[in-house]
Amino acid sequence: MKRPQNIIAESGLTLPFTALFGILVWLLAGLVQQQLWPQLAIFVATVYVLVELTNQNALLRVRSRMVSSTFILLSCTGCFLLPQMTGGIVQLCFTLAFLLLFQTYQTSHSVGRTFYAFTAVGLASIAFVQVLWYVPVLWVLMATQLQSMSWRTWWASLLGLALPYWFALLWFLFPFNLSADWTTNLSPLASHFAQLADITLHSSLIGHHPQLITYHIIARFLILTLTVTLAAVGMAHFWQHSFEDKIRIRLLYGFFTAMTAVTVLFIVLQPQHFDVLMRLLTLCACPLIAHVMTFTSSRLSNILFFIALALTLAVTAYNLFPWTAS
Repeated sequence: MKRPQNIIAESGLTLPFTALFGILVWLLAGLVQQQLWPQLAIFVATVYVLVELTNQNALLRVRSRMVSSTFILLSCTGCFLLPQMTGGIVQLCFTLAFLLLFQTYQTSHSVGRTFYAFTAVGLASIAFVQVLWYVPVLWVLMATQLQSMSWRTWWASLLGLALPYWFALLWFLFPFNLSADWTTNLSPLASHFAQLADITLHSSLIGHHPQLITYHIIARFLILTLTVTLAAVGMAHFWQHSFEDKIRIRLLYGFFTAMTAVTVLFIVLQPQHFDVLMRLLTLCACPLIAHVMTFTSSRLSNILFFIALALTLAVTAYNLFPWTAS
C-alpha cells in the first residue's frame, strides 16, 4: 500500500518543488544582497552531480529523486553555511570524487578514474587542507567496499592528490620575484600543510557575530542533531532490510555509512571545522535518509516522515532568522 510518503518519494515533481524551496532559502539567505551567485552555481553543480551519481549507481531501486531532494532540504537547514565558498567547493569536489570512485567498483586496474577522483580530493584540500584526513579512510573503503584497491590504483590516488599541488608549487616557486629565496616563496604552502597538525580548539565555531554566540551554537547543534538522528534511522533501516538490495548497492551504502560515521567523529574531535565538515556530513548522509524515506510504508513511518519534514522546515526557519531580521 502506497502512502503519501511513498507518493512524494516517487513523484517526478518532488525535485522541482524542492529546488524551488531551495532557491527561496538562498534568496532569504542573502543571494542578491551578498551577490552569492558563485556559491549558488557551485551548489547547483553539486546537485546535478549528485543526480548523476544516483542514476548511474541506482542508489534507489525505484525511480526517485529523493537523494538529491533530501540533500537540498538538509542543506537548507544550515542556510547560514551556504554563503561560505570553502564548504561549497569541498562539497562539490567530494561529490565528483564519489561519482568517479563508484565507477571503479571491482575494477582494480581503473587507474584513470581513481586518478581523477583523488585529483578532486586534492583540489578540495587546496581550499580546506583538513580533508586530507579522509584520504586513509578512502583507501580503506576502496579496499573493502569498492574492491578496487591495488598498487596501481594506490599510486594513481597519490598522483591525483599531488597534481593540484604540482600546479600550486609552480605558482609559489615562480611568482613575480624570481630572485627571492625559494624557501620564502614556499612558506605559504608550508603554512597550508601545517594546519593539519593544528588541533587546537578555537572560537571560529561561533561565527562572526559576537552578539549571537548562543544563537549560532544552538543553530549548529540543531542541524547536527537533526542530520545525525535521521542518518542513524536510515542506517538502521537499510542494514535491517539490506537483503532487498543487490550486493553492489549494499557496499555503496556501506561506503556512505562509514563516511558519515567518520565525519561525525571528525566534527566531535575538531568542532572548529564544523562549517565545512557539516557540508560533507550532509552529502554522505542524504542517501541513507532518502532510502528510509522511500522504502518504508507503514503508518508509523508515514507519520515520522511528515514529522521529519516539519522539523526540517522548522530548523530552516530558525536558522534563517538572523538573515531575515538583518
